[in-house]
Amino acid sequence: MHPLRFAASVLAVFVLAQAAAQAPAYSVPANAPANIKRAVESQARPADQRARDADRKPAETLMLANVAEGQRVVELAAFGHYWTNMLAEAVGPRGQVYMVDMPWTDRFGGEAARAFDAAHDNATYTQAHYNQMQLPQNVDAVVFVQFYHDLKRMDAAESVDTADMNRKIFAALKPGGTYLVVDHKAEDGSGWRDAMTLHRIDPATIKSEVTAAGFELVQDSPLLANPADDKKQSMRAAGLRGKTDQAVLVFRKPAR
Repeated sequence: MHPLRFAASVLAVFVLAQAAAQAPAYSVPANAPANIKRAVESQARPADQRARDADRKPAETLMLANVAEGQRVVELAAFGHYWTNMLAEAVGPRGQVYMVDMPWTDRFGGEAARAFDAAHDNATYTQAHYNQMQLPQNVDAVVFVQFYHDLKRMDAAESVDTADMNRKIFAALKPGGTYLVVDHKAEDGSGWRDAMTLHRIDPATIKSEVTAAGFELVQDSPLLANPADDKKQSMRAAGLRGKTDQAVLVFRKPAR
């Protein structure tokens, strides 16, 4: 290996190790089911992902989504695969994780998703515009984290009709199935105003759109609340990324 490349590789490993060492400690709650505890504590998870656990509270989030062994789960906006790694472990070999990304996000994680698909019998990857996607039917849960705000695009070809998308998700879920949406909060009453600038959305807008498709809101969790976030900065702002005030919304398809 070229000396400069070797030095860069050593530095990258050092930075990841330092990040993991400096990250606040995260412990899986004592009441977490065995499959979720196994998924979160898996040593197969990359160190840079585990370093984010204290901010993202993955065990509690997966518990809100009711992810269990043997389930079939759709993950929308899977790129980055922070959740994919844990979902595939949590549903186990009898379950299945269906990753569905919009085509324009290929540059963020398409190659890694195809590799994950090839390496895991219980994971499949597809790309489809969310208004044309063909979701598997009678799935147990749909997980949609930090991407709802990206659905209304300036490029009309990339923009999503969220009413149509939510109806597709409703149809795909089995009665009683869970639809979990997590996103960065915008100011109350702002609707979609800050979506393309601050990468935030008013939670009331998500609630209104999702319940209009037939879902029931069963929990508006304070799990990722941060009262210190004034919601006036981009979620990417220095010192704020990963620590925004976030909506954690649990919807359910009625059992009847």
